[in-house]
Amino acid sequence: MLIHCVAHRHGRLVDIRPDEIHPCLNQPDSFVWVALRDSDSEELSRMQSLFGLHELAVEDANHGHQRPKIDEYDDEIFAVMHLIEQKKDAAKAEDATADAEIETSVSAEGESGQNEPVGKSGFNSKMHGLSVSEMHIFVGPRYIVSIQNGYHRNLHDVRSRCEHEPKGLAHGPGFVFYALMDAVVDSYFPIIERLSGAIEHMEARMFINANGVLNNRQSIRRLYRLKRRASVFKHAVTPLMEAAGHLYSGRVPDVCEDSEHYFRDVYDHLTRINAALDNMRDAVTTAIQVNLALVTIDQTEVNKKLAAWAGIFAVVTALVGVWGMNFEFMPELHWKF
Repeated sequence: MLIHCVAHRHGRLVDIRPDEIHPCLNQPDSFVWVALRDSDSEELSRMQSLFGLHELAVEDANHGHQRPKIDEYDDEIFAVMHLIEQKKDAAKAEDATADAEIETSVSAEGESGQNEPVGKSGFNSKMHGLSVSEMHIFVGPRYIVSIQNGYHRNLHDVRSRCEHEPKGLAHGPGFVFYALMDAVVDSYFPIIERLSGAIEHMEARMFINANGVLNNRQSIRRLYRLKRRASVFKHAVTPLMEAAGHLYSGRVPDVCEDSEHYFRDVYDHLTRINAALDNMRDAVTTAIQVNLALVTIDQTEVNKKLAAWAGIFAVVTALVGVWGMNFEFMPELHWKF
C-alpha cells in the first residue's frame, strides 16, 4: 500500500503521482521518495522496474525474516531495521504498581505470549510482550524507497521533519535515510525505559516473603521474561549498530557521503541503547540469582524448623520405645483404660 510518493524540488518535498517518477528522476538536484506499507511481491516488482533495484535486495525484502543489516550494491544501499512495539496489555503490566496487577499480567502474558500466529513473511511476530516487524529501505543516488511491514505507528513525522530541514534535504536521499533510521532508533527509548522501570520494580519487590503477592516462582518467571525482552532488543540493536558504524567511518557509501555526521549521531544513540541493554540483562541475571538465593534461605529456615521438631519428637519416641519394650512393671500399664 502506497503511503506517499514525493519528489524533492528546490528544498521542498512535493507530492507526485507514480507516473511522474521517471521525469523527476531525470531532473537535476531532485530525488524521489516512495513510502510503502505491507507491500506485496507485485509492488516490489514494480519498484524494481522503476528504480532498477538489485534483485538480491528485492529477494530479501520479499522473504523477510532478515537480520538488521546494511548491504551495499554498487551505488545502492539496502537496509533492514527491526521495528519494535510494546503490546498494550504488556505496557499496562509494566506500569502497574500493585503486586496483584503484576501477578495478573504475568499469567496473562504467559497465555498470550506463546504460540502466537506469525504474520505474512514473518512480520509482526509477537514475542514476550513485544511486537517485532521489519522496515526495508532502498537508497540510491536519486531515490529512496521505504517499506514498513506490520508496524502500527505511522512515520509521517519523518516527512515533516525533512520538510523543516531544507539544508539536510539538500544532501539528497542519504538525509531521508538518516531521518528514517533516527526515527526507528528513537522509538526504542520509551520501551527500554519501561523495561528498566519494570526491572527496578521487581528488584524492590524481591524481598517480600510468601505472605506478599508475588511468590518466588512468579518472581523468577517475571524476571526471565524481562530478560527475554531485553534479548529481543539486543538482536535488533547490536547488528544495526555495527552496520551504522560503516556509514560515517572508513569508506562511506556515496549516497551517505554528505550525511556522515548525522549517522554518527545515530550510532551514538545505538551505543547508548546497547549499553543500557547490557546493564539491564546483568541486573536481571543478578536479580534471578538473588531470588534463587532467597529461595534457598527460605528452604534452609524450613529445614531448621523441621529438624528442631524432629529432635523434640525423637526424645519422646526414644522414651516410649524403651519403656514399652523392656519393662514389665510400668506405671499405668494395667489400667482399665
